[in-house]
Amino acid sequence: MALIVDKHEKYVVVKLNEETFTNDNAPLLKSEFILLNSQGYRNIIMDLSMVKNCEDSQDLSCLLVGDRLCKKANGHFLITGVNDTLEKIIEISGLDESLNFVAKLREAEDLIFMEEVEKDLLGGGTSDQEDDEDLDEEVK
Repeated sequence: MALIVDKHEKYVVVKLNEETFTNDNAPLLKSEFILLNSQGYRNIIMDLSMVKNCEDSQDLSCLLVGDRLCKKANGHFLITGVNDTLEKIIEISGLDESLNFVAKLREAEDLIFMEEVEKDLLGGGTSDQEDDEDLDEEVK
């Protein structure tokens, strides 16, 4: 399977389980981001730790779809597990200026958890929290 999707209460981890980012798996990622968004997930962590290379930097632009969907839902799209080769391609393509990168998966999880706690504490989380609970019930 090309993608591993690990759903949690406040976020989803999507892991590309292939060594090369290609024009074959980029549309699959876009579709998965759209599906997760339609299911009410607003925080997505994209784990690229298995990816060693990229055929074409334009394929990476599918990550912008995930970012846009999460931002529109008042959430976060974080990318983790980027190796040196992929990092250079991302920098050359300019995506490093638009997307949020975190070194380790655990750091991304902690960041999302802290952001969600902050939203709840600031009072904006009451109705959102109830909506999240309703969505969680539907997803289960």
